[in-house]
Amino acid sequence: MIRQNQRLFNLILVFFDILVLIIALLFAWTVRFKTILFGPIGSYLGFDNYLVLVILIVPLYLASYYFFGLYTPFRDRSSVSSETLQIIKVNFIVFIILIAALFITNRPDYSRLMLLLFAIFTTFFASLERGIYGYLLKFIRSKNYNLKHLLIVGDGELATKFANKIVKKKVLGYKISGFLGKKKNLGKEIAGSKVKGGFGDLEHVLSKNIYDRVVIAIPLKYYDKLNYLIDICESQGVKAEIIPDYYKYLPAKPSVDMIDELPIINVRYVPLDKYFNKFLKKSLDLIIASIAILITSPIMIVTIIAIKLTSSGPLIFKQERIGYCNKPFMMYKFRSMKVQDPNKEVSHWTVEDDPRKTKIGSFIRRTSIDELPQFFNVLKGDMSVVGPRPERPYFVDKFRKEIPKYMVKHQVRPGLTGWAQIHGYRGNTSIKKRIDYDIDYVENWYFALDIFIMFKTITKGNRNAY
Repeated sequence: MIRQNQRLFNLILVFFDILVLIIALLFAWTVRFKTILFGPIGSYLGFDNYLVLVILIVPLYLASYYFFGLYTPFRDRSSVSSETLQIIKVNFIVFIILIAALFITNRPDYSRLMLLLFAIFTTFFASLERGIYGYLLKFIRSKNYNLKHLLIVGDGELATKFANKIVKKKVLGYKISGFLGKKKNLGKEIAGSKVKGGFGDLEHVLSKNIYDRVVIAIPLKYYDKLNYLIDICESQGVKAEIIPDYYKYLPAKPSVDMIDELPIINVRYVPLDKYFNKFLKKSLDLIIASIAILITSPIMIVTIIAIKLTSSGPLIFKQERIGYCNKPFMMYKFRSMKVQDPNKEVSHWTVEDDPRKTKIGSFIRRTSIDELPQFFNVLKGDMSVVGPRPERPYFVDKFRKEIPKYMVKHQVRPGLTGWAQIHGYRGNTSIKKRIDYDIDYVENWYFALDIFIMFKTITKGNRNAY
């Protein structure tokens, strides 16, 4: 019955997805050809021509939605924001494929701007549709309809914690129908449900009752019973799932890699490990760095002249920093300090009113003009526009011993600006607070966050820059 309901819900969702595509097309066509928002209209194809095109790509949309997990049960999804991100990815991919197909087939009569508007409207309406649909399903489940029945194997701290979460979040659509645990706990009530028997009673309980899932939540000392418990579940045709007793060491979104046939659980979720996210960030880096170099080239030329006139020494200051995957690289800056002994400067912070600064050093550091050459580091691939600030080897060796998880920041490329910097943690400020923000960025990166950080950097600047 549950599977039939799920198929019905998916069919309804597919119908609404197709309807959304048509509505988005109508909006895009109207905005482009029935208004003057985008300039003179001129001659254009009728709505029916675009409708035929969209109908042809409907299978591509539906297949993409499927492969990006947009037809998995709503109760198993992480958040609305993550689903919206998947919708954005699908529309971006389909838009690129569609433009490429029109180019290959030589169809210049189809408006590329109209198709871009179609992608934007589809993203908006699909996100709205999924949000409404998800809300309705959660409302139905909160009224004890469309539930999945769980049997929890275990009666200890792990099982109790899981059960309490299920009871508190009725919108997930799960109902606990009983526990199996220690014989001494028979009849004991946990989170509103009773312990029905021991581990040895699993086969009998499954044969006499209907459950959608069996959740195994037992301590490590009982893991020798896992094979027995899983074999019984499979012999009864019931899906068995395990909550590992070591869950506290896992991230909020654990990922699994495979080496041959052996699964490896990653203990830290890093969104930028995913190829599509890497592609998005790398593309943004190349675009922003190229534009920034062009726009700021007059400022860089004036800075070069000012440095040359006010102090002796090289124009560019190169310093070894530790970057992505703990690899050292040479980071570029406009020189703002007097030339000094490299052996002495490796372990010194720059402080306010630092006597080592040149005549224009304070100004270019305060305005972050000294950082502009790092856009060339971005083009080289050593850095990203946004990311944790890279540190010198001396301080990396020092902080890795003093601050837990300090080295986590090196799991992404370092940046010109970052999440910590826009919150004021730069230079001689709290390293622990800075690392907290850096880890938050590493584990919770999303494309719009980089845009937000860039915007904040431009409007407010990097505070505490000496």
